Amino acid sequence: MLVTDLRARFREEGITPSLVADFQRHVLEFYAAKGRHDMEWRHTNDPYKIVVSEIMLQQTQVPRVAVIYPKFIERFPDFSALAKAEQTDVLSAWQGMGYNRRALNLQKLAGVIVNEYNGTVPQDPLVLKNLPGIGPATSCSIAAFAFNRPVVFIETNIRRVFIHYFFEDDKIVDDSELLPLVTAMLPENPREWYWALMDLGTALKASVQNPNQRSRHYTKQKTFEGSDRKIRGNVLKKMLERKTGDPEMFAKEMDEDPARVRRIMDKIAGEGFFVRESETVYRLSGSSPDEGDARQG
Repeated sequence: MLVTDLRARFREEGITPSLVADFQRHVLEFYAAKGRHDMEWRHTNDPYKIVVSEIMLQQTQVPRVAVIYPKFIERFPDFSALAKAEQTDVLSAWQGMGYNRRALNLQKLAGVIVNEYNGTVPQDPLVLKNLPGIGPATSCSIAAFAFNRPVVFIETNIRRVFIHYFFEDDKIVDDSELLPLVTAMLPENPREWYWALMDLGTALKASVQNPNQRSRHYTKQKTFEGSDRKIRGNVLKKMLERKTGDPEMFAKEMDEDPARVRRIMDKIAGEGFFVRESETVYRLSGSSPDEGDARQG
């Protein structure tokens, strides 16, 4: 079996040229036969479109992104259009993605690119990672996918692949143990390589017990049903529709505890999404009081 063979050779000989060649061949053959070649963002070199897709994919599954991404790009076709847009329009276009703060960070990022970088995305991950909404992994994925830069990084699917193939017998695996392998395995075409690794990692998720559970960096995602995150999403959706609202009304409509809904709305207001106008009335940032009153009626 290939996995067993690769693992045994790694244990006995370390990272050898033949190990690298065989693993690369296996990953790229998988990608050619079973890769996800229909993703719209994989058919462009436009840095803007790739930045949008990478921010969307941070915490949202591919099928949902596949639906919302083309509509978002059509509505905001470049950094300039996104930077100039009304915040409420951006949040509205983001609906269904979850983690709405990413939408605001993406708009802030667009403003920085337009105003500080003359509309050109920096290619250096060290620069990218300090921009709004972009961390170390996303900065590298943008560099790889937009510019085919030979960067080395680890994200969920990449981690799953390397733990499965080379550390099956280890109870706890640190990313520092994976990095030499990730570095050595990187071929001349980083863009396609990372697509292939991510697709293989996604396939492994459905076929084996999650190897990432043995990663020192593993955290189990909290259940969405009944969570503050779900209430938060429902509240924001209602506010986008009506522009104003109050916790008591929303709690009744959602069959939730009014105190819990108020706490969540206060937190959202503290983040700048809402403006608290009184003890009972919250307004969506960027909308006028008159507009909100009219929508309520």
